[in-house]
Amino acid sequence: MVKKSQNENLTQAKKNKKDEFYTQLADIERELKHYKKHFKGKVVYCNCDDPRVSNFFHYFSFNFEKLGLKKLITTCYKNKDIDLFSRNNTEQAIYLEYTGDKNGNNVPDLEEIGIHHLKGDGDFRSEESIELLKEADIVVTNPPFSLFREYVTQLIEYDKKFIIIGNQNAITYKEIFNYFKENKIWIGYKSGDMEFKVPGYYEPRETRYRQDETGQKWRSMGNICWYTNLDIAKRHEDLILYKKYNKNEYPKYDNYNAINIDKVKEIPVDYKDTMGVPITFLAKHNPMQFDLIGIDRPLVEAITGKVSRFKLNDKEKFARIVIRNKRL
Repeated sequence: MVKKSQNENLTQAKKNKKDEFYTQLADIERELKHYKKHFKGKVVYCNCDDPRVSNFFHYFSFNFEKLGLKKLITTCYKNKDIDLFSRNNTEQAIYLEYTGDKNGNNVPDLEEIGIHHLKGDGDFRSEESIELLKEADIVVTNPPFSLFREYVTQLIEYDKKFIIIGNQNAITYKEIFNYFKENKIWIGYKSGDMEFKVPGYYEPRETRYRQDETGQKWRSMGNICWYTNLDIAKRHEDLILYKKYNKNEYPKYDNYNAINIDKVKEIPVDYKDTMGVPITFLAKHNPMQFDLIGIDRPLVEAITGKVSRFKLNDKEKFARIVIRNKRL
């Protein structure tokens, strides 16, 4: 029941297009420590932030020299006030550029940060933002949940490296899954529960919501992960398998020729045909160990002409990815 309510928060955020979920510095540090070798000599672009107080800007500006960055650029949508939560109350926005410490105090002082006014609102799809995107080597941000498909498609189109936060259920989007299948995107290190700051005008929810002693509102999401296309050690680690296949424990679906697996740890070590696994499998996927065949609804539609999840005893299972062991 708790998991269902967590996912409903994300669904509701998408429905209402309330996309202002501000990432904690600790969560950024916990993930980005695995990517440090990728940043040397690079231009980093954070294009969905309130940059002057963004924790993404904070992380990269205070670690600029340590990471060996060339430049940091951040933009904000419809905001030019020094305030964490934009109310999107201006048709113009700003972007910041930081090229490192100039006075030797190892702190990104205001006079060292270039503040530039955009002609437009800072939308990541605008021509101005796209020109900044072209300059970037790596994009790192928390993009709008409601525009995730469009956002990732733009990054792929412009052949950009990225580390971004998203709803794990985005894996089930046909376009996003195809990027996984084509090895254009994969899961980073952290996935699961994450707590975000939200603006004060956001309405409280019955679950996964709190207000701290300062009055700051927080929203927890139980189905969050980092997406990337930067090579990381985790991507090359084998999933350790130990269970043996038997047909009683691993029934086949009613409407697709694959066995059902409810938990990633229960993938049999000795089964060489198609298997339906939970989407959480992708957090442990090594492309040298398994082939990604497809995702349930398009596969069923191609066979039956009807859109459906995989079924067992005429009951739909939750979203499944079809895989095959490449080593058998």
